[in-house]
Amino acid sequence: MILAQNTVTTMGLLPEWLDPKILLSGLTVPVITILCLIIFIESSVFPVLPGDSLLFTAGLLIANGSIKAPLWLVCVLVTLAALIGNMLGYGLGWKIGPWLFRKPDSKFFNKKYVDQTHAFLEKHGPKAVVLARFVPFVRTFITWIAGIGKMDPKKYFTYTVIGGILWAAGITALGHLLGGVAFIEKNIDAIFILIVLVSVVPIVIEYLKSRREKKHSATGAAPAADLDATQQIPRVRD
Repeated sequence: MILAQNTVTTMGLLPEWLDPKILLSGLTVPVITILCLIIFIESSVFPVLPGDSLLFTAGLLIANGSIKAPLWLVCVLVTLAALIGNMLGYGLGWKIGPWLFRKPDSKFFNKKYVDQTHAFLEKHGPKAVVLARFVPFVRTFITWIAGIGKMDPKKYFTYTVIGGILWAAGITALGHLLGGVAFIEKNIDAIFILIVLVSVVPIVIEYLKSRREKKHSATGAAPAADLDATQQIPRVRD
């Protein structure tokens, strides 16, 4: 079954030829090749691609027989494409980063940003690498940031594998699971938007939690500072 091509792309941000239902229409081998290539590119160098939508649609089309390939094989291939893409992005960040940030007085590529990124990844790295997989744009740039920040390679690759499996194989399997639901197929564009919104929730929660902790630390430090100041005031003798 070839799905209708005159559909609005997800959130209206992409041209019609990037509509997942158009990209994944046709023969099985070329379709899977295109799918893996796009996942690889989005995971490494170019963020403006419909990764979530493609994975979900692939699972849906496997379920209804449009893509004649076993689910497990497609899940393995898209996961490998995502992981190889992440490795490339990390390597580019590691190699090119020092050159980009070689000038200490640069406005946009200041070395202090690298130091801050390194500190952030040391503290939140594993969680950030996994969660970033589910957020458009962020999943592309986090690989570069990890490389530029010199995140420990073993730690990075361990968690990027976890994130890659959860994202690539997970969303494809989810699309397959829901592929037989008529409501899902008729409202697939709305489902794509919902996927993005749900994926952003953990990032928002973590951000609010971080802000609350910083505010709490600031309010806790203020009384101590006031106490130190009062202790420095000399006593007036009678």
